[in-house]
Amino acid sequence: MGSVDKRGRLREAIFDYEVTKDAKVFIYWQRKQVMTLKDRRAGKFLAEIDGLDAHEAQLLMAKVTGNFKHGNER
Repeated sequence: MGSVDKRGRLREAIFDYEVTKDAKVFIYWQRKQVMTLKDRRAGKFLAEIDGLDAHEAQLLMAKVTGNFKHGNER
């Protein structure tokens, strides 16, 4: 997976997430909310992120938000 984040930007923890009481997941990029997941998508995300290390979690959130390759295109 190292080749996905060639510049190491995701090691800076630019993504974060929050789970609400009603099981919604808010995903933040540089402290700005960029996506809300609910129902099945929120459950899938939480199941996937459980147990990941910090860098793998960053990769998952980048992929979910669609910011997976920004800056890496050629």
